[in-house]
Amino acid sequence: MDKNSLIGLGIIAIIMGGWLYMSGPSKEQIARNNKIKDSISLVQKKLEIIEATKIAAAESQKDSVKSTPNIVISDSAKKNEIVSRYKDFSVSVNGTLENFCIENENVKVIISNKGAQVEQVDLKKYHRSGKSENLTLFDKDSSRFALKLNAYNQSSIFFTDEFYFKVVKKTASSIVLKLETSIPGSYIEFSYSIKPDKYIVDSEIRFVGMQNIISNTEDQLQITWSMLYPSQEKYIIKEKEAATIYYKQELNDPDYINPMNDEEKELSDADIKWISFKQQFFNSTIIADRVFIKSGSFIKLAQRTNSENYVKSVNSELGIPFNHSPNEKFSYKFYFGPNDYNTLKACGNEMDKIVPTGWSVFSYINKWLVIPLFNWFGYLNMGLVILILTVILKIVLLPIAYKTYMSGAKMRVLKPETDALTAKFEKNPDPMKKQQEQMALYRKAGANPLSGCLPLLLQFPILIALFAFIPASIELRQKGFLWADDLSTYDTILNFGNLPFISWAYGDHVSLFALLMFVSTIIYTYLNSSMMPQQGSTQMPGMKFMMYFMPVIFLAVMNKYAAGLSWYYFLANMFTFLQNFIIKKIVSDAKIRLQIEDNMKKPVKVSNFQKRLQEMAKQRQQLPAKKK
Repeated sequence: MDKNSLIGLGIIAIIMGGWLYMSGPSKEQIARNNKIKDSISLVQKKLEIIEATKIAAAESQKDSVKSTPNIVISDSAKKNEIVSRYKDFSVSVNGTLENFCIENENVKVIISNKGAQVEQVDLKKYHRSGKSENLTLFDKDSSRFALKLNAYNQSSIFFTDEFYFKVVKKTASSIVLKLETSIPGSYIEFSYSIKPDKYIVDSEIRFVGMQNIISNTEDQLQITWSMLYPSQEKYIIKEKEAATIYYKQELNDPDYINPMNDEEKELSDADIKWISFKQQFFNSTIIADRVFIKSGSFIKLAQRTNSENYVKSVNSELGIPFNHSPNEKFSYKFYFGPNDYNTLKACGNEMDKIVPTGWSVFSYINKWLVIPLFNWFGYLNMGLVILILTVILKIVLLPIAYKTYMSGAKMRVLKPETDALTAKFEKNPDPMKKQQEQMALYRKAGANPLSGCLPLLLQFPILIALFAFIPASIELRQKGFLWADDLSTYDTILNFGNLPFISWAYGDHVSLFALLMFVSTIIYTYLNSSMMPQQGSTQMPGMKFMMYFMPVIFLAVMNKYAAGLSWYYFLANMFTFLQNFIIKKIVSDAKIRLQIEDNMKKPVKVSNFQKRLQEMAKQRQQLPAKKK
């Protein structure tokens, strides 16, 4: 066990020691607890755990990268055969394979003259886990991009990746390639260009003099784009959970395929603006300047459960218009880059929806606070940035924390009165009458049993928002802190391998950050329950068991989740301990008792609604007497 791991275990020991000191009962609590009978009965509940069957589908031939063998002309018979097969395109069947590079500060794009397709993309500012070279988003063995051509009144079907293109123009940041035919002035042209400091590759397809070659019955052509997602992160299982396809139709909000499913989806609702092959932290997206035609367009996502090098297989087919004009073009662009919220937002077309910032109102917590904070303090260690985030959130939530503590303290101080009510109705139970008198007691004392719950509910949006965003945050990718070398995935101080049931439920390792979070949560649960009146536990005997069992479930989840999130939850618990300790020193139970006694001397105003409830209770009590 290394030094950093020992530091983590030492933190746990310090927490336990502080807990024993802080959780010690006061003299007032000891005197009060001596009068209270412990009537808690624990009811153990059986939990049924059903293991979900992983769906694995056979790989489709569509998903595999197609390659056409180079045809070598050896004699006139062979040449005639090629002319017969490819007709006007026969002049481009043979050639010498060449690759060309266009690049800027962010991206290096390799384009092949075979099919004029983007064959490989390297991201210069990122690298794979444990590697120093540029991260390869995809390469020629894991991708295919081709234009499907229905020619000669549908008597022939060709794909542009069957042919060799000629380079018309080439600079460091742009290239133009032409697919020639045997008809003078008839060709198809592909162009690519990349601007400085961007992840966008502007692209265009031009059709010149092709109106007599493309079938007259066709008013559209199809772009086929497929890819095998290569594994780029430390743990491929996390990549498989995140990899999917996002798409934006012109009339609808962006949507996606469930990453857990194998699915082929026809996009027939509306024309398509873009399709994104999304990986855990990066994506490859094709964006139409106008729209892709919905007719015949589809996307397909398939799992690759047995592969160690590839995450998933994706395939798409997109329609583009063809008007049979002598000169027409279709403009589009590629985005090859990180799933960075600000970068994608600058691209427009709601591409920022690719980043999982959370559902509805929860997303604004990440958009307005977490993401700006990560950007402002990006020069610091990200573990310290999460600490700063925790401090800010705790300051913002301090009024809520104070109100939560005071609510629990008031209910605790009222324990003798509530116990007296319980004893009063023990022999002659009347739940409605008892509830009525309890509420009257709370009103006189100025206590509200719900005031401690509602503030806690206000904190859930923050927890949910961070749960969605932190594991997907590109800002945390490969950023180490203490013993964790990557805060975007789980840390590990011990790998014990595959054990029956344990590996399925808990994992094959021990995450120290998750363990810290678990210990602090158990302590928080104990301290929080000790502040609440014990009669609630007698009414719901299984509640206490669930209060302590839920952190166990949470440990199993967080052990395989992002270490950055466990670090945040641990810090949040520690600051809560500190807040409650300070408040306890400032506001003692004795002071709260005096305030309650003062409130009980004041007259209580009864609302019309409360009067109606009291009247209903009186009528209910009189009903049995009338029947007799």
